Amino acid sequence: MAATSRPASLAAINDIPAGLTLMVLSVLVSPLIDVFGKLALSTIPSGQIVATRFVLQVAFLLPIVIAGRRLKPTSLAAMGLNAVRGALLVIGMFSFMTALIVMQIADALAIFFVEPIILTILGGLVLREKIGWRRYLACAVGFGGAMLVIRPSLEDVGLVALLPVVSAFCVAIFVLITRRLAQSEDPFAMQLHAGVWALGFSLIALWIGSGTGSPLFDPVWPDRLAIAYLLGVGLTATVAGVLGVYAYRAAPASVLAPLQYLEIVSGTLFGYLVFDHLPDALKWLGIAIIIGSGLTIIWRERVVSRRESRPDTPPVPPVA
Repeated sequence: MAATSRPASLAAINDIPAGLTLMVLSVLVSPLIDVFGKLALSTIPSGQIVATRFVLQVAFLLPIVIAGRRLKPTSLAAMGLNAVRGALLVIGMFSFMTALIVMQIADALAIFFVEPIILTILGGLVLREKIGWRRYLACAVGFGGAMLVIRPSLEDVGLVALLPVVSAFCVAIFVLITRRLAQSEDPFAMQLHAGVWALGFSLIALWIGSGTGSPLFDPVWPDRLAIAYLLGVGLTATVAGVLGVYAYRAAPASVLAPLQYLEIVSGTLFGYLVFDHLPDALKWLGIAIIIGSGLTIIWRERVVSRRESRPDTPPVPPVA
């Protein structure tokens, strides 16, 4: 599971084909985070997998940020918001990884992709963004589709099936905070700050869990195969994140956003190839409804943003 925030403040290249290519590569790589994570979960606590991911993220980003002289003095408010972003990343990834202990990757991803729906609703409630009835209707339909995936999963694995929803909430709030910070902060520096905080929080959790016997927080010494899986989680998460940053640098977010749903397709494919898992017919219907509602929301956002960006356009009634 990768955070799908849309980086800003980098100079746009305006190369849509390159942006589309990079975004497709990003969503093809992203499910490998979950594949390696699920493989590692057979012997490694989910909290340790989360910590490893952020160790590698910080190790990769730190030299880039230093070499590019992207680290600048920041306010206490920005530091606090980055700390919250780090905590949200830890909770979100931990929830998703813990769900993968018993859930199929395709099911967990499908439930997680209610995140754009949650983001739309939170944008209206928290940021007072104007959300018309069409987008609210798409949100309601999307939640209905999610229930088609969640309900049988609840029967199979219990309340663990709700953990991808927790992860989706965390990522939605993460994106809202990122939108605010991106107006004045460098994207790479923001990712580094969030990664450092996330690493700190995850290491504290492992320190508290050490020796408790907790299957989620008590760290273990991994064997060679587990080390390979952990490296796979960290490297694929870093690669997917960097590809996403440069994709949004090259092309507008409104063009790239629909491609995020390819992650469900690629995640299902990897889940089948590695674990021989495929959703049943009812879950496929739920997945299709989730994707359809998400694409509807993105399309309506594009319509509204285009109208609002044309000041010479005559006034129109409120748009849904």
